[in-house]
Amino acid sequence: MPPLPLPSTLLLLLAILTSSPPAAGERDGPASGTSRFREAPLFYNAPSCPAPLPPGPDSACSPDALVHVAMTLDVTYLRGSMAAVLSVLQHSACPQSIFFHFVATSAAGYLSATVAGSFPSLAFRIHPFADEPSVAGLITTSVRAALDRPLNYARSYLPRLIPDCVRRVVYLDSDLVLVDDIAGLASTPIPDGVALAAPEYCNANFTSYFTPTFWANPALSMAFEGRRACYFNTGVMVMELGRWRDGGYTERIEEWMDLQKRMRIYELGSLPPFLLVFAGRIAAVEHRWNQHGLGGDNYRGLCRDLHPGPVSLLHWSGKGKPWARLDGGRPCPVDTIWAPYDLLLRATSPIDDS
Repeated sequence: MPPLPLPSTLLLLLAILTSSPPAAGERDGPASGTSRFREAPLFYNAPSCPAPLPPGPDSACSPDALVHVAMTLDVTYLRGSMAAVLSVLQHSACPQSIFFHFVATSAAGYLSATVAGSFPSLAFRIHPFADEPSVAGLITTSVRAALDRPLNYARSYLPRLIPDCVRRVVYLDSDLVLVDDIAGLASTPIPDGVALAAPEYCNANFTSYFTPTFWANPALSMAFEGRRACYFNTGVMVMELGRWRDGGYTERIEEWMDLQKRMRIYELGSLPPFLLVFAGRIAAVEHRWNQHGLGGDNYRGLCRDLHPGPVSLLHWSGKGKPWARLDGGRPCPVDTIWAPYDLLLRATSPIDDS
């Protein structure tokens, strides 16, 4: 599917609204707790694609796996994750050639059964986040409690979790949907020696991501010397796993987190350590692959329009999640785009995800 050229959200909203949404009884249900999800449609490979991957965890190293996708998975954000997976499959020319790597800290049996129930033909594996205890010891409180969970830092550990046979992976947050073929993102050119690609935003106020203590200390602020350091959102990234391992980037991120425990150099969760290690050292991705900030950037009730230009991926980063606003009867206009991907049936008894 080609990217959507949008001078405004109107054309995109009209296109979505003319499709058939799930029936009300299929979509209703609370946004938290343990939930049941309907089975998604089966999407087939085009004739030019490789043979379909078998469902389950055994084809991670298959040469027929054209795209590897990594996501975190937990009960709290499961509704968003399921919608994201559906959007990836629906807009792919080779949906049966995509392998999903899910990272989880608990409730793995329930999560695996839920994914397999909605996507019976999906090739996927759930990777237990074995580094969770040590990561928890490195985390400091930030501006939002949701940013302080160890699973929010799991993206830094993907090269340790995913098999060495996987060369490249696309990392996706749980609060987004694609409206374009993920193969276009996965095939982003990444020069030799570069381990990461993401959309950059060089007009953002980069200094605001670090404290005055950081900028006042020349030994710290010189970390960006010689770099054109720009903000990038870590919710959509293309990672070269071998280069990441060779560069020891997980360990470099941990070093900054350890320093943060001793002196406050940033406020915003897992993003600043990524910026310290990678800002100015990544390959650029077109902005259409991360139309972020649709969740209001930490301000509840703030609706945002899409950025100008084409759209391939919509990202509800911030506090305002589309499922919560839809359930509350106060959706933002762009939340209507997310709704057709919602697979929720109804909530049942809760499972402890602590």
